[in-house]
Amino acid sequence: MAIRFILLVSRQGKIRLTKWFTSDWTAKEKAKAVKDVSQTVLSRRSKMCNVLEYKDYKVVYRRYASLFFIAGTDIDDNELLTLEIIHRYVEVLDKWFLNVCELDIIFNFQQAYTIMVYTHWLFLSYSLFSLSLSLCPYP
Repeated sequence: MAIRFILLVSRQGKIRLTKWFTSDWTAKEKAKAVKDVSQTVLSRRSKMCNVLEYKDYKVVYRRYASLFFIAGTDIDDNELLTLEIIHRYVEVLDKWFLNVCELDIIFNFQQAYTIMVYTHWLFLSYSLFSLSLSLCPYP
């Protein structure tokens, strides 16, 4: 299981947060990927599948309120596990911000970014099954 990137995109197409877990891409390639993936996800209907392919990657996304949480993974990774990772990240954000909204991400992006890195680190270190919300610090 290897998440290559995570994007948080608003319904209007504004990029709220990005994190790349690979150094294989140049800045130009990253910008093109963000544009292509976000446009593709935003143009999809709500009843469509939450998984699509982009180049050599699998893109898995889920919408929470006005934000799309998008993860790019290796082509052979488990989509349901990726959706669960996204959901766990949102749960941690909810616990930290006490019912997170898009404005929390905008005005506290440093905290959201740190939580993203922390959640990803926990997943890599302990596996998803031991990623308990009680392990995550909150105010």
